[in-house]
Amino acid sequence: MKLHTQSSINHRRDEESTMSISQNTPPSSPKTLKHPRSLPRSINYILKEQRLLFILVGILIGSTFFILQPSLSLLNPSSPIPKSYHGFDSVPAGIHHTSTVTTPYRIAGSVTGRVPVGIGRKRTRVVVTGGAGFVGSHLVDKLIKRGDDVIVIDNFFTGRKENVMHHFGNHRFELIRHDVVEPILLEVDQIYHLACPASPVHYKYNPVKTIISFVYISIWIEFDYEGTSDMFKCCFIIFFNLDVLEILNCDYKTNVMGTLNMLGLAKRIGAKFLLTSTSEVYGDPLEHPQKETYWGNVNPIGVRSCYDEGKRTAETLTMDYHRGADVEVRIARIFNTYGPRMCLDDGRVVSNFVAQAIRKQPMTVYGDGKQTRSFQYVSDLVDGLMALMDGDHIGPFNLGNPGEFTMLELAEVVKEVIDPSATIEFKANTADDPHKRKPDISKAKELLNWEPKIPLRDGLPLMVNDFRNRILNEDEGKGN
Repeated sequence: MKLHTQSSINHRRDEESTMSISQNTPPSSPKTLKHPRSLPRSINYILKEQRLLFILVGILIGSTFFILQPSLSLLNPSSPIPKSYHGFDSVPAGIHHTSTVTTPYRIAGSVTGRVPVGIGRKRTRVVVTGGAGFVGSHLVDKLIKRGDDVIVIDNFFTGRKENVMHHFGNHRFELIRHDVVEPILLEVDQIYHLACPASPVHYKYNPVKTIISFVYISIWIEFDYEGTSDMFKCCFIIFFNLDVLEILNCDYKTNVMGTLNMLGLAKRIGAKFLLTSTSEVYGDPLEHPQKETYWGNVNPIGVRSCYDEGKRTAETLTMDYHRGADVEVRIARIFNTYGPRMCLDDGRVVSNFVAQAIRKQPMTVYGDGKQTRSFQYVSDLVDGLMALMDGDHIGPFNLGNPGEFTMLELAEVVKEVIDPSATIEFKANTADDPHKRKPDISKAKELLNWEPKIPLRDGLPLMVNDFRNRILNEDEGKGN
């Protein structure tokens, strides 16, 4: 009884304490919500303290500077550029590649100013195989003049350092002594593949003798067609009889292995590739004049076949890489070309006639002299090659002058230019010599907007002056 009474008293005390606490505690009220701002915080920040006004004034000042800066440069250039640099003939040693380098340009043919590089034409990095040779060196000249960075690859079998010496010291020119039958790794945008001995004397010549009776060459090319797991394999198997001289190996290896290496480079780095093929792919043609659709009439086992079939194989490789590996390619079929820097005594008819007439020797005509050829000046060919590379068409394209001359007519023109008293000596004709050769260039006219401009009688004197200087200076070593 006493225990029950005590617990009741404790319970009442707890209830009273609880009531007193609740009476002393004020009633809770919900948290007051903040009113949303009428403008975003960033905009409100800009509008305060006239910040927007300062921003507009800054934009106005900057715009005024960029608008007036080119005009000020034209009126008062701070650092005039040497005259030689305007023509891209040479570059001052102090000028280097930086992000702020400026390039010259001409206005109305007389006023010279400067504009940032990024506004002008993008500088292209180009490799020219055989760039120290006759055609290659003239191509290099024009690429350098256009403002491109040029890398020349040459083994100097027929090329000459003298042909490109005037570019030494130019930071946009590089020369690499290298044989294209061996791979090389470069980073370029365009590849002009010219490396190959092109004259009969050179492509039939090989100083290497061997005791091996046969050579077996097997070249496997693999293409992974996009979207398929199949591999396209092509095998070239060639047997050479080398009892006396390994005649075919040099030129065929250059055409096949050199082209294969350059195509592989183009595939790896995504460069555009141009193959300089030849009118010799037509052989002794049964069609006259020759169109690009003509398949030719070639002796596959003749003394010229190392060059003829080598170039035909190079064209095959080029098109296979285009179809199978998606390489962007161009093919030019070059007809007889002449001009300064041709090799002396290389067996080609124009250089033979000119050198013999200057030396007061009889001009050698093989056969009856009624076989015909077409002759284009080297600058016309260079224009055609660059138009082809920069265009959108694969080819092949005939690049030549449709003006046709017999060998006797050519001899008469040389006599008129050099020595009217020059004589002619007839010899037996060489094997597989084509009877007629004349390009149909209607395709190049239509798609490349190209045709030769310099006739033989205008271009020949320019070549004669170069030959006369070299012969009189006794510059007649190998490859000259």
